[in-house]
Amino acid sequence: MKNKNKYLFTSESVSEGHPDKVCDRISDMVVDSYLSEDPFARVACETLTTTNKVVLAGEIRGPKIDNEKLIQKVRECIKDIGYDQSGFSWKSAKIDSYLHEQSADIAMGVDSKGNKDEGAGDQGIMFGFACTETKDLMPAPIYYSHKILRLMAEDRKKGQLRGIEPDSKSQVSMMYEGSEPIKVTSVVISSQHSKDLNQKQVKDLILPYIKKAIPENLVKDLKENDIYINPTGQFIIGGPDGDSGLTGRKIIVDTYGGAAPHGGGAFSGKDPTKVDRSAAYVARYLAKNIVAAGVSEKCLIQLAYAIGVSKPLSIYIKLSEGDESKIKDIEKLVEKNFDLSPRGIRELLGLNKPIYEVTSAYGHFGRIPQNNGQFSWEKTDKIKIFK
Repeated sequence: MKNKNKYLFTSESVSEGHPDKVCDRISDMVVDSYLSEDPFARVACETLTTTNKVVLAGEIRGPKIDNEKLIQKVRECIKDIGYDQSGFSWKSAKIDSYLHEQSADIAMGVDSKGNKDEGAGDQGIMFGFACTETKDLMPAPIYYSHKILRLMAEDRKKGQLRGIEPDSKSQVSMMYEGSEPIKVTSVVISSQHSKDLNQKQVKDLILPYIKKAIPENLVKDLKENDIYINPTGQFIIGGPDGDSGLTGRKIIVDTYGGAAPHGGGAFSGKDPTKVDRSAAYVARYLAKNIVAAGVSEKCLIQLAYAIGVSKPLSIYIKLSEGDESKIKDIEKLVEKNFDLSPRGIRELLGLNKPIYEVTSAYGHFGRIPQNNGQFSWEKTDKIKIFK
């Protein structure tokens, strides 16, 4: 019999204008820029932002891209996010690039030569997760936290949300009964705003996005006292001017909001030979197809790799309570039908494409797969295997 205890669980999201997300966007733009020139380029790019300054660092193996061209693309990222402020502007920010050639030692370990298959670019563990809490098979708190900020950003860029600036955070607390989310118990939204808006005006602008993002049955009991909008007061100085940013600092926001384990590796700034990224994507792909096939209400998958070794060292699968007897069969189906080597993952999901810049905000998972290959790991085209 399933446990029906009640408990609260909370997840947060941050907008594309958050300092760390500005860095993720720029780093993924660099990945896309190189993959556009050469689908087999190797990229590991880190970005730092602070007051009107951007610094790129990392390793590249691939085509030569003019430094000024890359710097102009950084400015385009900042402009698209919406920063033209005295403390951080796409026009005037100082941008320095320290990208250099990849280590020959790493290249030797991960390249394929002769009969040697391509090895993993690093050791590590990666997790994938799916559950039936939302239509996109994501945990509800992180899904709705993302959606609030994404809707705000869309309207801000259209000019329909005036006075709200790019840097925002959201947080949704959900009450569960057993494994089912039954209601939202609190929402926190902190958003940078223009100096012309007072606290009441900010609240009036932001409140409607809670109901836009979250189904009515989950928020019908939500009281005004349960909603916290800019609880510290004004939030005028934000973005990289208010706090420095770094690539890869929002890995829980990027994945499942803490509802599933995380292996520790960031995604942004890494080409798909890095299993930190590609193996996490394929683990989500497998978990989502297993849940979509009706095998279980939840599926957690862990993959483990060693640098220079092509096949995963271990595959761990966990299903909902009561479905444990299915795990051995699922493991056999995964082993029989999926090549989980770095090359096999890239070919399966079509990852050697410039598809990563769009992943840098509002989560890498729970997104809609696109015809150009973006979010291919969100497809549920392997259901028949698991049915």
